[in-house]
Amino acid sequence: MTCVVTSSERNEGGSEARPFCSTPTLTPRAARRETGGDTRRRKTVGRVAATMSERTAVVLAGGRSTRFGDEDKAVADLAGTPMIRRVVDRVSPTVDGVVVNCRSTQRGAIESALAGAAVPVSFAEDEYPDEGPMAGMATGLRAVAGEYAFVVACDMPFVDPGFVEYLFERAAGHEAAVPRPEQWFETTHAVYRARAMADACEAALEAGEKRIVAPLFDLDFVVVDAGEVREHGAVHTFENCNTREDFEDATRRLAEADESS
Repeated sequence: MTCVVTSSERNEGGSEARPFCSTPTLTPRAARRETGGDTRRRKTVGRVAATMSERTAVVLAGGRSTRFGDEDKAVADLAGTPMIRRVVDRVSPTVDGVVVNCRSTQRGAIESALAGAAVPVSFAEDEYPDEGPMAGMATGLRAVAGEYAFVVACDMPFVDPGFVEYLFERAAGHEAAVPRPEQWFETTHAVYRARAMADACEAALEAGEKRIVAPLFDLDFVVVDAGEVREHGAVHTFENCNTREDFEDATRRLAEADESS
């Protein structure tokens, strides 16, 4: 299922936009619970599509890929699969739906790359592109109907679903859970209370802030430190692919993993 919403679409009073989905259905995680699969939490029977998701992944794909060349790295082939599809496939077990933030000109190629994904996919298109990841994050989070969302960059093909699950658990009762494996916060690999972070991003942008960490300091957030990363995930979850050399290295590692599996 594919839906679309633009950053300019707001409900009356300025509340978050909702993607339109044509066919009501149980979300994937809800369906698994209904059939006795995932029983950790219960959901009301009959909730529909991505608009009623408990958990969402927001994939940021609107960057210009300047270090990658003329091709859009989001849909570039990575060991036989578009990179963004690898990201979505890896996070799908932990969420009910995915929102892709991108430029309108990217949508067709990304939609093709994500056809048949395991979870519903919607699009939050940038009304004003090239304003950076903070603006993309605000746009994507405004399209989230559930309370919490995992924000991830489209160039993180090694994202660890088990660690994503842990971030959702750590965020409960707070407005964010943000990893800090070393000196820097991993803001594009973190779980946020969607509305709170969208508000904080928009306030930071209006104040002229450029630092991606700026919105954090308006939130009640927990830091997931290096020890927790080692215990509940792997450091490679934060690795990204920005250049052709990064793609070559990732392709080799993925091929080796396939051979050993």
